[in-house]
Amino acid sequence: MIVPISNSVARLTFFFVALALATALAYSSIRNAVAAHYAGLNTRPALERATQLEPGNPLNWLLLGHYWQFNLEEPDTPRAIRAYRTSLSLDPRSATTWLDLATAYELQGDAGAARDAFLQAKRVYPMSAEVSWRYGNFLLRAGELSQAFAEIRHAVSVDPRRAAEAFSRCWRVNPDIQSILDQVLPPTPSVYLDAIRELIADAQVSPAVVVWNRLVAIRPRIQLIDAIPLTDMLLFSRRPDEARRVWLEAASLAGTPPTGDPPDSVLWDGGFETGVTGGGFTWTFPPTPSGVQVGIDAIEKHSGRRSLELGFDGRHNVNFSDVCHLAIVQPAVAYRLSAWVRTQELTSDQGVRLRLEWTENARTNSLETPEFHGTQAWTKIEQPWTAPAEVRQVRVCVARDPSDVYASRIKGAAWFDDVALVPVPAEPAIPAPASPARRKQ
Repeated sequence: MIVPISNSVARLTFFFVALALATALAYSSIRNAVAAHYAGLNTRPALERATQLEPGNPLNWLLLGHYWQFNLEEPDTPRAIRAYRTSLSLDPRSATTWLDLATAYELQGDAGAARDAFLQAKRVYPMSAEVSWRYGNFLLRAGELSQAFAEIRHAVSVDPRRAAEAFSRCWRVNPDIQSILDQVLPPTPSVYLDAIRELIADAQVSPAVVVWNRLVAIRPRIQLIDAIPLTDMLLFSRRPDEARRVWLEAASLAGTPPTGDPPDSVLWDGGFETGVTGGGFTWTFPPTPSGVQVGIDAIEKHSGRRSLELGFDGRHNVNFSDVCHLAIVQPAVAYRLSAWVRTQELTSDQGVRLRLEWTENARTNSLETPEFHGTQAWTKIEQPWTAPAEVRQVRVCVARDPSDVYASRIKGAAWFDDVALVPVPAEPAIPAPASPARRKQ
């Protein structure tokens, strides 16, 4: 005869089973928490204790491997390798652990084992930028450039933020710009611009122009300020025509609206329309002296949408020549410098003017327009000038000379607009009258 178990006995049995399970889970949770605590201390005893508490956790073995590989006081690469291999026995699909194992093998001088570990990482995570990056650098060190370039190109394609470093490393190994453009850098604007910045920092002007030409060929949308470093470097390197070409190409790629300049003016944005400043062929606005405030006025202008405004506070005898523009000219060509100027209650005997500056025979020379003061409506100023032989670069500045009158202080406002430097057409030659003998013939 079978005697049924009472409900109370069943409940008691269930209670003890549940209690045992809860105790086991609680112990496991506590053990896991303690192991995590030790792992977080990142000391050798703590990491070893974490592997003892949780020997089945691959992360603890990975961290212990990091300790043995990267600790400066007691590095031990063989122990690091053993820890990494233990971690991989628990989690063979960890690309990070395979990469660290590869690095440890290479550090130990075992290039073959390192290559195998890198290839395992690629099998686990073939699309990873980090895997391709580290494997590509391993191949660079091994001198296997073709395959190295392919891996690094993939890394940059996935993560364009690596472009500058990728270019720098490959350039040091193989300074062939065409090869790097063909094999390493994916044809994207940000990648090309990073490469240009790296080359400029290394004063490699000609290769930077080659990269720029590749960039222009894909017709991307860029910002005009992206071209300022290369333009400035070309100007510094006395390559003015290339600087001008790069600047105009950048303005086209940036979709810059028309500046309203005369078509033959060598000044770009003489009417202060674009709002682009800071270098290249833009107006520069460096810190100005006390007593003058410089800004762009969208209300008072001669034409277009904006003009340059100068405001003087009446407490200083200002020496001002800070708003300037570079221009490329042709030697021995006649030009006409012009602008429109307006003034309002501008005091003192020295008003505002334009100044054209150039360097000849290691000396700085200048030409100034007549000055404006008082209150005048928009008035055009013009000044002829002929570029000396071999002068290619000039600077046009808005200026105010300090007054020679004691305690003279300037107060009021002035506006400039539509500044231009235009070549003057040469007068047609008048043929000499024929001689009497020639007329008889």
